[in-house]
Amino acid sequence: MSLHSQHTSRDETMVESAFDSGLGAIPKHALPQGSQDADAVMRFIQDELMLDGNARQNLATFVTTWMEPQAAKLMQASLEKNIIDKDEYPQSAEIERRCVNILANLWHAPEPTGGADAVGCSTTGSSEAAMLAGMALKWRWRARREAAGLDAAKPNLVMGANVQVCWEKFARYWDVEARLIPLDGATHLTAAQAAAACDENTIGVVAVLGSTFDGSYEPVEEIAAALDALAAETGLDVPVHVDAASGGFIAPFLDEGLLWDFKLDRVKSINSSGHKYGLVYPGVGWVLWRSAEELPADLIFSVDYLGGSMPTFALNFSRPAAQVIAQYYTLVRYGFDGFRGIQQRSRDIAVAIADGVEALGPFTLLSRGGELPVLAFKLTTPDAWSVYDLSHELRSFGWIVPAYPMPEGMADVDVLRVVVRNGFTFDLAGMFLADLAKSVERLSGRQPARVAFHH
Repeated sequence: MSLHSQHTSRDETMVESAFDSGLGAIPKHALPQGSQDADAVMRFIQDELMLDGNARQNLATFVTTWMEPQAAKLMQASLEKNIIDKDEYPQSAEIERRCVNILANLWHAPEPTGGADAVGCSTTGSSEAAMLAGMALKWRWRARREAAGLDAAKPNLVMGANVQVCWEKFARYWDVEARLIPLDGATHLTAAQAAAACDENTIGVVAVLGSTFDGSYEPVEEIAAALDALAAETGLDVPVHVDAASGGFIAPFLDEGLLWDFKLDRVKSINSSGHKYGLVYPGVGWVLWRSAEELPADLIFSVDYLGGSMPTFALNFSRPAAQVIAQYYTLVRYGFDGFRGIQQRSRDIAVAIADGVEALGPFTLLSRGGELPVLAFKLTTPDAWSVYDLSHELRSFGWIVPAYPMPEGMADVDVLRVVVRNGFTFDLAGMFLADLAKSVERLSGRQPARVAFHH
C-alpha cells in the first residue's frame, strides 16, 4: 500500500500521541469519553507544542518571552487569584495600586491633591488600555459638546495610518470615525498632519511612541505644540493620547531628555504594555490619566462583589493577579538603573544588527534601532526574490522574521522587521546575521557577503 493511500485512510478527526504513553488516539474536536492519565496528557501536549517556533529565535514579537524563575514562581503562586476581587485579595490590589503610582511617577503625572492615588489601572494589554483611553476621550468630548448645545453625533479620532489595529477596533466598536492619516515623507504621523486633520468633532489625537512598523517614535512634543497653536488660532482644544505600548518602558530610561509624557500639558492619557518592554509574560497592560478630571465619572462603576464594594473601569472583569504581581516584581527587581541597562543592551544589539544588515549590501534601512530596539529594512532594488522569499528562507534556520507592506502612503514598500528583546544576545545577533547572509546567497545564487560583527 502506498504512503499516500495510508494517509487518506487515516481518521483525520483523531490525533495520536507520539510515543507509547498509554494515551492512544483521542478525538481532535470532541471530548474523549473517559479521563486520561495526567502525565500522559502532559507529554502528549508537550509533543504537540514542539511544533511551535523557538521563542529565542522569534524576532517578530514585541512580547516578553523570558522572565527570571523567581518571577515565574510568583506568577504560579497567584494564578488562582482574581485581581478584580479586591476584598478577597487586598494585597494583590495594593500591589496593583503601587504599580499605577510607580508608572505615574515614571511618566511625570502631576501630583494628585490631598495625597490621592494616581488615576489608572491594569488591563490585559494595550488593546484594552487603548479602548479605555479612547472611551474617556469620547465621553469628555461629548460632554463638552452637549454642554455647549452642539451636535455630538460625529466624533473622529486623528491618528497615523501606522497605528496598531486596536485603534481601528476602538473606532469601529465605539462608533468613532478613524481619521487615519496616510504616511507622507515619514514613516509615521507628523505634527503638521495631525493639526491639519483636526476639527470641532475631533475627540483627540493618538501619538505613537514606538511604531510597530519600524520602531520609530512619533514627535509627541511637536504634535502637542502644533495643537497648542491650533487652539490659540481657532479655539479647538484637542487632547493628546500617547500610545506608548512599547516606548513607555523604553523612553523613560534611555531618552530622558525626550518630551513625550505628562510633562506636556496637552497629554491627557498614556497606555503601555507591561508584557512588552515592561519585561512581563503576556497578559498585562496599563492605562493612566493625567488627573481624575480626565476620566469621566460615569465610566467608573461601583461593584458589590463577594461582600465588598469596589470601583472598576476596566473592560474585563475576572482575570488572574499573576501578571500584575509579575510587573511589580520587575519594577522592584530591576529599578531604574536595571531597566536602563536591560533596555540599553537591547538597543545596542539592534543597532549592531542594523549595521550588519547594511554591510550585506542589498538592503536599505528604514530604521536602525535607535528608538525602540527595532529595525526595519527593504530591498534597495528589485531582484529575482522579495523580502517575503527572504522571510521564508530564514525560517529554514529557525528565525522568525516578519515581512509586510508599510501602511497607506508607503504601501508599495515591503519590509522585514527585527525586534530585539531582553534575552537576545550579541552572540545570537551574530548567528542571525550569518544566517541572513546565507539566505541571501541561496536566493541570489551569489557567494555570501562576509559580515564583520564586533561587540
